[in-house]
Amino acid sequence: MYGVNPSKTPVKVRLATTSLAGCFGCHMSLLDIDERLLELAEIAEFDRTPLTDIKHCGRCDIALIEGGVCNAENVHVLRELRANAKILVAVGACAINGGLPAMRNSLAIGDVLHKVYGDPEREGTGVPNDLELPLPLDKVYPINEVVRVDYFLPGCPPSADAIWRYLTALILGHMPRLEPMAMNYD
Repeated sequence: MYGVNPSKTPVKVRLATTSLAGCFGCHMSLLDIDERLLELAEIAEFDRTPLTDIKHCGRCDIALIEGGVCNAENVHVLRELRANAKILVAVGACAINGGLPAMRNSLAIGDVLHKVYGDPEREGTGVPNDLELPLPLDKVYPINEVVRVDYFLPGCPPSADAIWRYLTALILGHMPRLEPMAMNYD
């Protein structure tokens, strides 16, 4: 992907990331590549990432997404990211199989809301009813059940080294591969 245009100027890859229903641990691992972020900045431009304040994803070459899909807003963000990304990478257990948020999948959504928000018969309790709140889905979905995913980077979270190796392989146009010892499940 990373290459040179006819004027001999290096062409930077445009990179975006976002998080859905999860703990943000995969993004913390991305930030844990530490000084390699400077190396990454030499070959990549950052769109929506924890390093920018961009709220909506523009066109990008590679998008990394963590977290499962648990509400209508997650669906919107995921579809926007997929529409704008040439390559979409599901990062971490929540994006790949729903992870810990999917533990609620064995329960009916009404039962979950009742347990969390209390008895609607008691004053001051009950499920919030506000248009600002995204509608919850019946269950937490892995992202590949909502959009097409090009690559999967497993882990909970993947280590900084695993993210670095995977991302740089993609940027350089190589098939990303991870050794089993590089996978992390904390």
